[in-house]
Amino acid sequence: MIGEFLLSFIPLFVAIDVLGNMPSLVSLTSGMTPKQRQSVINESVSVACLLVVFFILVGKWILRTIGIAIPDFKIAAGLLLLVISAGLLLSGEGKFADSNNEKSSVGILPLATPMITAPTVLIIALILADDTGIPMTLVAVVLNMLIVWLVFLNSQRIFRFIGRAGSRTFSRMCDILLAAIAVMLIRQGITQIFFL
Repeated sequence: MIGEFLLSFIPLFVAIDVLGNMPSLVSLTSGMTPKQRQSVINESVSVACLLVVFFILVGKWILRTIGIAIPDFKIAAGLLLLVISAGLLLSGEGKFADSNNEKSSVGILPLATPMITAPTVLIIALILADDTGIPMTLVAVVLNMLIVWLVFLNSQRIFRFIGRAGSRTFSRMCDILLAAIAVMLIRQGITQIFFL
């Protein structure tokens, strides 16, 4: 039970990369009052959570409707994740930072998506729902979003403590783990097609 939960929780935690997203959050919410900042954080985490839950509940049906089997999706998703993680590792730039956005609209774009709920998060959530079951994946999503909410609320203090270098280091570690998850998905998809 705990093992299955960790199999759901850890890939989502890695894909969300909450500490790696913190510099962008601090930049996007600079100049806001504490009340405005909390409102933006509440909005972004709520929308992100609803988006992932919606994708978990209808994603498999969409794939089935268009005739894509889960092993096919795993291989395609693994290749996409590998390209994304390699790009993040090699670029050396921050994720989705865009300080030119209107401050009033940052809660949904870019905070809820693509920062918290990037395509990688949706892909991993859908695959986990098939591998470990929808209930376990939903619990993992909610717990991850609770962590995101708590970290974002305290982001200025955390960012002062770990600094930009610490945030970047954590983000690079998550990118490496994401690449490993991508390779695992490709291997699983190939195994399921040819050996099951």
